[in-house]
Amino acid sequence: MLTRDQNAHSASYSARWLQLGLLAIIQVLVLTLWFSATAIAPQLAADDTISTWVLSLFTSAVQIGFVVGTLCSAILGLSDRFDPRLVFGLSALLGAAANALILLLPLDSGAVILLRFITGAAMAGVYPVGMKLAAGWARGDMGLVVGLLVGALTLGSATPHLFNVLGGIDWHITIASASVSALLGGLLIAFFQLGPLHAPAARFKPGAMLDIWRNRGVRLATAGYLGHMWEL
Repeated sequence: MLTRDQNAHSASYSARWLQLGLLAIIQVLVLTLWFSATAIAPQLAADDTISTWVLSLFTSAVQIGFVVGTLCSAILGLSDRFDPRLVFGLSALLGAAANALILLLPLDSGAVILLRFITGAAMAGVYPVGMKLAAGWARGDMGLVVGLLVGALTLGSATPHLFNVLGGIDWHITIASASVSALLGGLLIAFFQLGPLHAPAARFKPGAMLDIWRNRGVRLATAGYLGHMWEL
């Protein structure tokens, strides 16, 4: 028979993976927004609906919005000053709304590019904040936990492209499906529980940026990530 300590450990282990699994599913649902408009580009190009220049901005605007949103979030310490689940949920809902509004506007309008920028900024409250939430459940296996979230990002952002593989699906459905998916994820985050190792609030220190930049490893990692963003 299991002892009381063994039962407690088993329950804790199950709760941990239940929460991490829930978070991964939520990330998949919300991050469908990332390439939702990019996924419809081939269909729009084939229909000669808009120029290739505007199509390229569908992706670039999201990346720029993500960078700006992440920087602002870090400076303001949003996920430290407020419940990170609230930041995550509101960001998901904002992204879902911005994405859905594309359906109401001419695709070649500047407003659509602005909406893609807003979508990217909203993702700054989802992907990095999701990492923070997951870290609260890490127990010496941060690499595994981070890998789980990166996998969720990959699957979620790739999901809209599935419609292109299936073929014959109107692009309006792709956009609408991504927004509904993100809306669902934004609501489900309310059921996520903070982990026992959830980090306390940290104060933003501008001077620390220079100290961090002096670290060669950080500079190389940053350069690699910038290259990855350029690739996207």
